[in-house]
Amino acid sequence: MNSLTPFPGGPQPEVVSYHRTELNVILSLYGRMVAAGEWRDYGISSLREVAVFSVFRRTAEHPLYRIEKRPRLRNRQGQYAVIGMDGQVLKRGHDLKTVLRVLERKLIRPVDD
Repeated sequence: MNSLTPFPGGPQPEVVSYHRTELNVILSLYGRMVAAGEWRDYGISSLREVAVFSVFRRTAEHPLYRIEKRPRLRNRQGQYAVIGMDGQVLKRGHDLKTVLRVLERKLIRPVDD
């Protein structure tokens, strides 16, 4: 019998999800990127081993970036990662704010005179 099949009233399979404080950090960056016209939509997935915050330029396309939380990597490379559209890990670490700085660089643009 499959252990993933939940029974009514029985134990539910555990999933990884973002905590409210983590979402506040991510949504703060998301709001600034939307205001800058870089991002337009997002999606959140809570799976068995990973929580994913996907960022889209348009709704019907592949995500520009995925912000992943993998608690199993907490004691190794760090549980947070930013992954680009091509699947390349752009930044990985233990501190979410530090990892997200790789995306904040997109907000810094030269000022035209």
